[in-house]
Amino acid sequence: MKDNQRITTVVLLAAGTGSRLRPLTLDAPKCLTIINGEPILQHLLDTFRIQGIKKIIIATGYLEHRIREYLDQHAGDIKIEYIFNADYQTTNNIYSLWLTRQAIKEDFILVESDLVFDSNLLDNMMYPNRIALSNILPWMNGTTVSLDDDDKVNIFHMSANISNNPHYKTVNICSLSLDSWYKVLDRLDNYISAKNLNTYYEAVFADLVVKKTLSFEAIMFDEKKWYEIDTIEDLEAAEKLLNN
Repeated sequence: MKDNQRITTVVLLAAGTGSRLRPLTLDAPKCLTIINGEPILQHLLDTFRIQGIKKIIIATGYLEHRIREYLDQHAGDIKIEYIFNADYQTTNNIYSLWLTRQAIKEDFILVESDLVFDSNLLDNMMYPNRIALSNILPWMNGTTVSLDDDDKVNIFHMSANISNNPHYKTVNICSLSLDSWYKVLDRLDNYISAKNLNTYYEAVFADLVVKKTLSFEAIMFDEKKWYEIDTIEDLEAAEKLLNN
């Protein structure tokens, strides 16, 4: 696929238990948490449909049957391919991503299933080797990046508490060409072989970016138009955001 051709495949990570959202996640996976009357997963489906996505490769784990039931009823003409992570309780998203390796046959967008955002924020993400970034607000934590003079990522920081050069929060959405994916997969294989199953896939990106074998163009998301939902407080804040 050429770099100017729009991506039509999503890899969606949805294996986790959502423990910080209990009791809401006691009988439903996090992606089926209701926000403004609809599950997070429905908000994502609506966005994917607007953006012309034709296939979703979804890594499931906790309460997988609930996700299957929902998508059977609501996926419509989007093709769904399921990858089950049987070890979801003891592994992290690096393992779920690795499990999708045989299903990935084209450029794709990688999305985590606890995000809500304006659908038009994806307009510039629908092409390979891009990463969604945001200016940092107080509620945000986790991985950040620094950029070079060409707005390409040059360092991944595995914490938001960085005091040196300007840095930006990762939105947990990126796109990869098939060629870039094979480079990522080679490094993923090393992590999995070494039993590093409980880390984040950004660690692989960090390794490859430093070696300059992987490159991401920065796509800035409006920090007031997206939210990552991990807690009840996040859910309440995200509902306010969507109502604005």
